[in-house]
Amino acid sequence: MERTYILMVIACVLLSCNEQKNYEVFGATIEADNSVEASKMNDKYASLEVGDTLETKFTATVNSVCPKKGCWMKLDLENGKEAMVRFKDYGFFVPKDIQGKQVIVSGKAFIDQMSVEDQKHFAEDAGKSEEEIAAISKPSVTYSFMADGVLIEE
Repeated sequence: MERTYILMVIACVLLSCNEQKNYEVFGATIEADNSVEASKMNDKYASLEVGDTLETKFTATVNSVCPKKGCWMKLDLENGKEAMVRFKDYGFFVPKDIQGKQVIVSGKAFIDQMSVEDQKHFAEDAGKSEEEIAAISKPSVTYSFMADGVLIEE
């Protein structure tokens, strides 16, 4: 009886070790461990100023992706904030159908003053109406991220 109990405990321990998540890798190969949660990343962004950079890795939900080719994505930082993620050296893209999925990004976080021209370009990529695009008239301060690697939960 004691032997059966010990075998059951060992089996439970071994099964719990197999609960690792699988990820699809884009860009540089990165590890999933030591990733900052989205809400904590929001706090880190709040402490940055234009020109500051922070090498980091964080986990967040994808709010939107460039529908043309997956060349950018916006990640939910909670509290109504988003991070605009682009990819290092335009060297890789992500799938266009990952809205709502959890991702881990590794790279540089920074505060960007996005020009009117860039805002209009991204609005056009996102399929915004002519009226919405025409209404963009001044630069905006944006939480930005230059990713060298992305993990998408499978």
